[in-house]
Formats: sequence, structure tokens, C-alpha cells
Amino acid sequence: MPTTLTAVFELISPLEWAVLLLTAIAWFTLQWRIETASAKTPSVTVLMAQYRREWLEQFVTRQPRIYDATVLGGLRQSTNWLASTTLLALGGLLAVIGNPEPLREVAADLSLAAPSTQAFEARMLPAALFLSHAFLKFLWSNRLFGYALIMMSTVPNDPADPLAYPRARQSAEINIRAAFNFNRGLRATYFALGSMAWLLGPWALLAAISVVSWLIWSRDFASHSREVLLNPPPRDWPKP
Repeated sequence: MPTTLTAVFELISPLEWAVLLLTAIAWFTLQWRIETASAKTPSVTVLMAQYRREWLEQFVTRQPRIYDATVLGGLRQSTNWLASTTLLALGGLLAVIGNPEPLREVAADLSLAAPSTQAFEARMLPAALFLSHAFLKFLWSNRLFGYALIMMSTVPNDPADPLAYPRARQSAEINIRAAFNFNRGLRATYFALGSMAWLLGPWALLAAISVVSWLIWSRDFASHSREVLLNPPPRDWPKP
């Protein structure tokens, strides 16, 4: 493996650097657009943030509150599972980086080119970075959901208590931050999968990142779920 930063730079062509730059731009642009509130075109993430606030408002007067604890427990289980899965994937990827020859031969057959072992290892680094980022985000999301659960337990049982709604709003905001970090982990997982296409060359990477970016964008701005959140069905909708 390259032992100096200069050696790593020499393994990557100008075209590949350009595609990597586009990947970074797509990554940061999507995160900014999805998490930025917009009155005209809100994302599913922003819409769900408002539903989380309404959830905690209902929580103040709901008796008993077992349902709310169950929902939050389910969210924590999801973050636990994804964090564990991401860590396993990262471990497997690092193992491949340590012994890349079998996968390098497959990539060479598919791309009709045989990159050096060092170049092959360098091409797997973005996926490792994205998976590491995803793992940390899932881990922090789990911790924040735990904080939200503790905050919920401090909400007084009496809705007339002056602390009831402020505590509920605090819990809602922490819940929202946990969801944002959870979604960031999911996006990082998508990009990790897309970045593996670099093994087939820079054009394959560009195509894969374009598809991944479109998928992420469409699910937050052009999905049926978003339409339902914006326009709830009428009370007398037809039964299946």
C-alpha cells in the first residue's frame, strides 16, 4: 500500500479527481437541500420533523404513554441494527483492502483493465470512509433517541403543569436531530454502495453516483410518501 500522501495522489488520475469532487459536491448539496426547510418544496425529512413535533404535543395528554415509549424503542432498535450491519460491512471491506487480489481480478475482467493493487486499494477508500461516517451517524442517532426518551420521561403527567409542553418540545427537537443523523447514515450507506463502482473505472463511478443522487433526491422530493404527507387522503377514502 502507498506509504505517503504523494503516492496516493499519483495513483488517481485527473479525471478520477474530478469525479470524486463531483461526488463530494453531490453529497453536501443533497444534505443541505434535504435538511433545509422550504415552504414551497419541503423534503420528506422536513415534513416528518413537523410530524414529530405534533407527536410530542399529543404525548402530553396521552394516557397511558406506553405507546410512545414503544415507538421510540423501535426507532432505537433500527439504529442498533444498522450500526451493527454497517460495522460488519466496514470490517469486510477493510479485509478486502488487506487482500484485494480476488476482487481485483473480477474488477479487471469487468472493466477490461487491470489496475495495480495499490490503485485498487485506493479505489475502495471512499466506500470505507462513507461506511465509517454511516456507522458514527447511526451510533449518535441511537444515543440521541436515548436522550429523547429520557426527556420524555421528564414530561409531567399533568398537562396544566408549566413544564409539560416545554419539556415535550425539547424532546421533540432532540428526536428530530436523531432522525436527521439517522438519515445521514442512510445517505452515507447509499454513497458507499455507489462509490464501489469506482473499481470499474471513473465513468462507472460517475454513473453510479448519479443514480444514487437521483434515488436520494427522488425519495425526499418526488415520492408517493411525500405526496401523502403533503395531501392527506380524505376521511371517506375508498376501502381496498
